[in-house]
Amino acid sequence: MHDAIRYVAIGDSFSEGIGDDGAVPFPGWTGRLASGMARELDADVSYANLAVRGRLLAGVLDGQLDVALALDPAPTLITFCAGGNDLLRPRFDVRTLIDPLERAAAKVRDRGIRLALLSPADPSAGLPLGHLINFRGDAWADAVADLADRHGLPFVDVSRDPHLKRAEFWSADRLHMNPSGHQRVAELALHAIEDGPAPTEPAPARTGPKRLAEELRYYREHVLPWVQRRVTRRSSGDGRSATFPDWTPVR
Repeated sequence: MHDAIRYVAIGDSFSEGIGDDGAVPFPGWTGRLASGMARELDADVSYANLAVRGRLLAGVLDGQLDVALALDPAPTLITFCAGGNDLLRPRFDVRTLIDPLERAAAKVRDRGIRLALLSPADPSAGLPLGHLINFRGDAWADAVADLADRHGLPFVDVSRDPHLKRAEFWSADRLHMNPSGHQRVAELALHAIEDGPAPTEPAPARTGPKRLAEELRYYREHVLPWVQRRVTRRSSGDGRSATFPDWTPVR
């Protein structure tokens, strides 16, 4: 039997699990990863999730990392995935983001805790200004991969998975993954972090033309509210707290 695992996730909506309405005890790729570790490793797993939607990278490091390190007993594994919201802001600078992440990685290492890094999922195929988002996402993934390599950390390059740009892995807002997408990421993470089974090969892509009525509804229901939040400097995570702030056993 594997040693006990105390796993805590920090990040934004991707790690919170937004879009995963599947019938699982712990939704999102982080919860599915926790369940996968308990199953595949025959491990005693405890799970906490401090991620909150809408958080920028600085908010994750400043508002979640110390809370994760203060959990009692201390975590044995932390996953970090953030930066996706920073990519959508007018100003984006990789060095400004990677320097505090590197300091955070050293802080976690000094505590003797394993840290795994993930690049954010890439929604650019279905979004306005997708080419810009894709360019920024690749730059951020390169920087995180380099940091992981230099520090000997597990790295899961979600943003450049060959399958996850396909529409069937995304929810209606095209910004968050659906249950299939979260399950794919959980399998990628389990394989990279714990040498778990290779991820299941997805079925061939389903393609079809986009209908004008569907596109108009998408812009009305999802794009315009997002723009309004940017104009009014509000976040989808305002007033929200962590979904699993304390250790929860995974059976």
